[in-house]
Amino acid sequence: QVKLVESGGGLVQPGGSLRLPCAASGTIFPIISMGWFRQAPGNQRELVASVTRDGTTNYAESVEGRFTISRDNPKNMVYLQMNSLKPGDTAVYYCKVRAGIFSPSDYWGQGTQVTASS
Repeated sequence: QVKLVESGGGLVQPGGSLRLPCAASGTIFPIISMGWFRQAPGNQRELVASVTRDGTTNYAESVEGRFTISRDNPKNMVYLQMNSLKPGDTAVYYCKVRAGIFSPSDYWGQGTQVTASS
């Protein structure tokens, strides 16, 4: 079984920054990609950023230029650096890992609340 633990959320003023780490443990199959999703009340869960093992990144348009995803492959960790936070960024942020060989599976963390509000 794969366990993901994300943290680093909290309350921040608009324009502030937060850094979210996610640690994966118990991974027995290769990790294909790691990423961050978020879900605000009344909204669908959406992709924020992802990174493949070779370092290819993908960002949602709404966060591009403000957020940066990075990973530490040997440690099976992924980070989300969030700068210039806006009230619209307020959501529960979830770490996700896709791992497997022939039939990859997705694994999710429990989520961490990020609130950008004055």
